[in-house]
Amino acid sequence: MTKVALTPLAQSLPASVPFVGPEAQERAQGFPFKARLGANESTFGPSPKAIAAMQKAASEVWMYGDPESHDLRQALAAHHQIAPENIMIGEGIDTLLGVLVRLYVTAGDAVVTSAGAYPTFNYHVAGFGGTLHTVPYKNDHEDPDALIAKAREVGAKLIYIANPDNPMGTWHNAARMQQMIDAVPAGCLLVLDEAYIELAPEGTAPAINTSADNVIRMRTFSKAHGMAGARVGYAIGAPDIIQGFNKVRNHFGMSRISQAGALAALRDDGWLGHIREEVSKSRERIIQIAAENGLQTLPSATNFVAIDCGRNGDFASRVLANLITAGVFVRMPFVAPQNRCIRISCGTAAQMDIFAAALPGALQAAHDNLG
Repeated sequence: MTKVALTPLAQSLPASVPFVGPEAQERAQGFPFKARLGANESTFGPSPKAIAAMQKAASEVWMYGDPESHDLRQALAAHHQIAPENIMIGEGIDTLLGVLVRLYVTAGDAVVTSAGAYPTFNYHVAGFGGTLHTVPYKNDHEDPDALIAKAREVGAKLIYIANPDNPMGTWHNAARMQQMIDAVPAGCLLVLDEAYIELAPEGTAPAINTSADNVIRMRTFSKAHGMAGARVGYAIGAPDIIQGFNKVRNHFGMSRISQAGALAALRDDGWLGHIREEVSKSRERIIQIAAENGLQTLPSATNFVAIDCGRNGDFASRVLANLITAGVFVRMPFVAPQNRCIRISCGTAAQMDIFAAALPGALQAAHDNLG
């Protein structure tokens, strides 16, 4: 019997994922991590009000979630002082990126990103047959000028940039990002990923212009709001761009529990302020731990800090592997020269103590393996 075959495009793709989850690593090594500091989750947790709302909604989980996420869209619109027609809710930024690429990219279409930037976007481009063009980072920052120049050169449909950046944590100010938006070539859409924007300094995000048809902005409840497991993200854009999502999205992808939790989290400004303070303290602690081990850190506007291990990617990967063995889950950039760093998510004081205790041994073992 002849079995049904994958499409030629699907057959050409590797069966891999952008990130190996900590759970898979725990299963492989046979013990749980002592400190989970690799996925940029908020170990400080979501708002207690969000938890209460999700617990209440659990009794209603027999019902599908509102396919329009009406209440959450209305609340986000009021929060940003824009119209609900400018917002699309989705199962995290990752899903929204996938739908966006599906809408605008077909076989051979050019897409531009930075070499070593958030890789999930690249998987979507490959999955729909697009051609990915990359430019290098500049001084550990994504380079808006180079991205725009490359987009003009290749006739790109989409340009992707994260501000603040993942995996380096660096950022550009609002004026610089607005310059980039203004320079987007005709027939191209800028995908501005602002997953960490609530943790960035004032003046990082350019003003929202809902009439601009050359930019779409991505936000999430996974980082500052501490709801990574609930999978709630949203896009902000011109009405015709947002309406496009309704053509192909999973209309029942959002659960009632996630919608209720996000709505409560959005209304709890006090908890968000608390998280900003905790993240700031944890960033300072990571900087201190690095300095105690003779290492430097990169400036960060996120809930993680990149530590420069002082050598190359091979050495940094050894340090990372040693930390994993010691029960500390961390990650690192995957493209040189950014891969000289390891990336440490902010965490509780107890988690920082575990990291501080493990780092000297991880560094020493990496040095010992050099010769």
